[in-house]
Amino acid sequence: MSNKKKKTLEKRIYYRLTRSKYDVVMREDFKDLSDYDQVGRILRKFVDTGKLVRIGYGLYAKTTISPLSGNLVPRKSLNALAKEALTRLNIDVRPSSYDQAYNEGRSTQVPTGKVIGIRGRISRKIGYEGKRVVFERVLRKQRNY
Repeated sequence: MSNKKKKTLEKRIYYRLTRSKYDVVMREDFKDLSDYDQVGRILRKFVDTGKLVRIGYGLYAKTTISPLSGNLVPRKSLNALAKEALTRLNIDVRPSSYDQAYNEGRSTQVPTGKVIGIRGRISRKIGYEGKRVVFERVLRKQRNY
């Protein structure tokens, strides 16, 4: 009976995963279905089977097959996934100093997107396969009176 319950829970989590409009899935999205550990085991199983890739603590991204390499990769770029995850974690995302300099014409260097500006503090690490984004604290611009 316990095995049957796991399968039904796995199916319910997978159904909700496929119906979700987000590309970043949080463990908290399934807290109403079961307890923390059981949801974690099922999400870890989805990572092992290639349905998800882990991008941070309690953060997972939906995958697709790359047309170039044939490997499983996240559906969106790391920059887009990190911004979506931060937004879902209620962290204010801002343009980094590199983005601001490029947009204002002070630099011709095109930003790589590996640096994300945020307001506030964060101690999370977001990334996969050795690639990580860096967070830069961006303060509000001072007004000149």
